[in-house]
Amino acid sequence: VQLQASGGGLVQAGGSLRLTCSASGLPHSRNGMGWFRQAPGKEREFVAAMRKGAPGTYYANSVKGRFTISRDNDNNRVYLQMNSLRPEDTAVYYCVAVGEGNPISSAYYRPSTYSYWGQGTLVTVSS
Repeated sequence: VQLQASGGGLVQAGGSLRLTCSASGLPHSRNGMGWFRQAPGKEREFVAAMRKGAPGTYYANSVKGRFTISRDNDNNRVYLQMNSLRPEDTAVYYCVAVGEGNPISSAYYRPSTYSYWGQGTLVTVSS
């Protein structure tokens, strides 16, 4: 399984970026996918996730209304559109995918739910 994240970069506060995660080799067509991030000196935190085969999107309170997760099932991709970026959004963003089963909604917020992690892409927001 490979999760390849791209689209990170340097942007000014208030700007936008779109992250892309391309997945290959996932064992199940209905894997949920999402994004976590980790800022320097801080713990990894949940950003957004979505079920692949059914409606259901989940967002951290800190990004709700600014970030949008979407998917392209035909090409096995998930996107994170990030608008109104803030300096506190600066972090390495990781694409993740669920391995087995169909987790309950609350599980999507937990890193232990995800069996597969990409290499991360750095987002830097300047003030």
